[in-house]
Amino acid sequence: MALKVPADEMALYLDEVFPQVKGMFGIDRLDEDLLVMRLHAGEQHLRPGGTVSGPAMFSLADVAAYVATMARIGKEALAVTTNCSIDFMRKPVAGADVIAHARVLKLGRALSVTDVLLFSDGQPDPVARATLTYSLPPKSAA
Repeated sequence: MALKVPADEMALYLDEVFPQVKGMFGIDRLDEDLLVMRLHAGEQHLRPGGTVSGPAMFSLADVAAYVATMARIGKEALAVTTNCSIDFMRKPVAGADVIAHARVLKLGRALSVTDVLLFSDGQPDPVARATLTYSLPPKSAA
């Protein structure tokens, strides 16, 4: 499916609708096949033991699914997460960004399902895998 919102415009939109996460994420790639997004991991994202926390990784997976979906349907601020399943597979590398590879598996009228693999920057093996479902707002009758 062709993208309706390019990466640069999507980054600005994300800052506009979610100012609380401004500067926390970056878009490395956004095309019809794949979104690559990074969590700029800092002290605020660490848990005891010096690794990136589960909630920080969940945030990246959730925002990546949102961005991948919005890029395809257009700017719909009221889309919401209705389900998330996440498996944490290994400890992220301390001091490294976490990278999300997000693929939209199904995009319907009411729901979007996205698969997200999370990696420590520079590492080949995933640290987590998430599947997220977004509920899409109904199209207004125009």
